Amino acid sequence: MGALSGVKVLDLSRLLPGPYCTLMMADYGAEVIKIEEPGNGDYIRWRKPAIEGIGARHLTINRNKKSIELNLKTDEGKEIFKKMAAEADVILESFRPGVMDRLGLGYEEISKINEGIVYCSLTGYGQTGPYRNLPGHDVNYIGYSGILGLIGEKDGKPVIPGVQVADLGGGALMALSGICIALFHKERTGKGQYLDVSMMDGAVTWLYAAASDYFASGKVPQRGSNRLDGQFAFYNVYETKDHKYLSVGAAEAKFWKKICELVGKTEWIDLHEGPEGVQEQLKKELTELFKQKDQKEWLDLLAMEDTCVGPVNDIEQIFTDPQIIEREMFKEMEHPIAGTIRQIGFPIKFSNTPGKLHSHAPILGEHTEEFLLQLGYTNENINSFRNSGVIGQNTPTRV
Repeated sequence: MGALSGVKVLDLSRLLPGPYCTLMMADYGAEVIKIEEPGNGDYIRWRKPAIEGIGARHLTINRNKKSIELNLKTDEGKEIFKKMAAEADVILESFRPGVMDRLGLGYEEISKINEGIVYCSLTGYGQTGPYRNLPGHDVNYIGYSGILGLIGEKDGKPVIPGVQVADLGGGALMALSGICIALFHKERTGKGQYLDVSMMDGAVTWLYAAASDYFASGKVPQRGSNRLDGQFAFYNVYETKDHKYLSVGAAEAKFWKKICELVGKTEWIDLHEGPEGVQEQLKKELTELFKQKDQKEWLDLLAMEDTCVGPVNDIEQIFTDPQIIEREMFKEMEHPIAGTIRQIGFPIKFSNTPGKLHSHAPILGEHTEEFLLQLGYTNENINSFRNSGVIGQNTPTRV
């Protein structure tokens, strides 16, 4: 039994932010049902690279879930959705504001048939404000929020991060937190509620350090000119002789002191937080120093000491990292079409209700008949729905 066993989630979201939120719920026991457009479904199913015609990202982000194809533009499809919603605990949708209301399936309508429903709308800019109807992606949300402007080297242009900060940190995890908070409230009161989660809003809250400094000083933080973004030599990235990189995060004096002792540069110890000119000279000298040995040689000397020095791994390297292996952050499971596939492990280690891999990422519409029969529909009804386009044709996958 998972921590969220017994919680039923209807997931109408696509691509990454919403599905990542419901992945976390599914991994820890919730029954997550993807409500997908007949024939196409979640676009991430078909995105390359693919394994046996199935998008690799779908195979990882949608494990432990079920899938039903349902045309919500038809009266019959809406009726089926309402019957499912009456028995659900959570609905997550990521359409533009107003879409679910126009379908007659918004929170106000659903709450009439299920007072306890936790209904979460996850969008780029939220349900209100002048940007509410604008399209957007992660780069736009972190641009508006101020995050993008802080990433990069001094006097250089902003650098797009290699992972989706607003999609995941500002959106998916905020939605997950909000849903779990609302479920806790429902447990005590029996009442559900509506959640308006904006990826831009969530991204803004990642600015606590930079914003707090601005509130106190009135000075706008500049890219590459802050304690933890490249201003100081002790918190930086350095290339090694074999063209790999080291991450150095010796923000505390004791860690910096240990580095200086191990590399034979005790004269640097008192320069830890020296002025800008000193820092520029230190960075130059550290750059020259670290290029004298390969990454492994430096790691053998520094990594297991109190230095806050580590490697800059690529994706292939993390598969062999002993800490990541020990923490079981990669697993394998079987898929009926894709075969044996690798999966990312569970980030939260529960002592009594651990995350589990219990089912493969669903084939489009794989569970449609199962749920319709549970709702009291007959095989004759199901065939009629299929012929009229209410549900899909039960094609296993697009190759």
